[in-house]
Amino acid sequence: MNPDRFSAVTERYPRLRIAVVGDFCLDRYLEIDPALSETSLETGLDVYNVVRVRGQGGAAGTILNNLAALGIGEIFAVGFCGEDGEGWELRRALAALPGVNLDHFLVTPLRRTFVYCKPLVMEPAGPPRELNRLDSKNWSPTPDELREELAARVSRLATETDAIILLDQVDVADTGVVTPPVAAAVHAAAASRPELVTLADSRRGAGHLPPLGFKMNAAELGGLTGEQPTNVESVRTHAAALSAANGRPVFVTLAEQGIVGALPRQMAEHVPAHAVRGPIDIVGAGDAVTANLAAALAAGATLSEAMQLAMAAASLVIHQLGTTGTATIPQIGELLEKGEIGRG
Repeated sequence: MNPDRFSAVTERYPRLRIAVVGDFCLDRYLEIDPALSETSLETGLDVYNVVRVRGQGGAAGTILNNLAALGIGEIFAVGFCGEDGEGWELRRALAALPGVNLDHFLVTPLRRTFVYCKPLVMEPAGPPRELNRLDSKNWSPTPDELREELAARVSRLATETDAIILLDQVDVADTGVVTPPVAAAVHAAAASRPELVTLADSRRGAGHLPPLGFKMNAAELGGLTGEQPTNVESVRTHAAALSAANGRPVFVTLAEQGIVGALPRQMAEHVPAHAVRGPIDIVGAGDAVTANLAAALAAGATLSEAMQLAMAAASLVIHQLGTTGTATIPQIGELLEKGEIGRG
């Protein structure tokens, strides 16, 4: 991707309006000082002393964080949090980001706020060491009234956005934001506006979703097609077939092998990953890829250009330790200028 094309694409970002529909969670980090370790007199167990607590949006919030870092003009958060302290903290973190619109982010007594609580031992000589995570989730079905309200919000935004990103982060079907009415509303928006970029990602695989643009990994592609791909070429073949069947883009991440992308009636393409430059933490890399793919496609990037931008962002994010990171346009541009990535 040459500098002129990089500028032409990214200069359009401040004019874009993108909706992120999905499971927003609070990433809460508890920073522990090992020098202050104690033993409990009552239980005899180790006591970890927390010296700093920080919170930021996670899951769909990580995608939103990355869009904000790219300077997207307006970012609509469509989801919910509970009427609890964690919900207040999550809304505060989202509202602090430039361009974020919370008019469609619901606060409800019917749900608790989704939380990933991450205790980190701040080692004096080395990267932070994460202890067992403490999660707070909803395990019962999302109430019908909340499903319908969220679907109505998506329909309302259908004509106001350049792209809709759908993220299903829950482990149990229909316990989060992406229920059948919400997915159907995104599909209806895509059907009514062929130029609308849609990109959906589900940790349970895309089999329960209507035909939209998809971002997935190779294992999820195999689960959807019934045949596990064994190499990059087989991924290209299956991605191209799925894209042709859905009439939408398909992207398949391949960890250290990069990414494959396909558009209807086009040859699937492969872009390799950047070389690892030191210690890494892969948490959040997939969400950075999703954000950058959607933004780039909405701004008129080609398939290959969008994947090059996404791979550069992922490389920057995985080298940020102790946090779920983001990548800015200057950082991405600098990495691309080094010429460490090409088209396969």
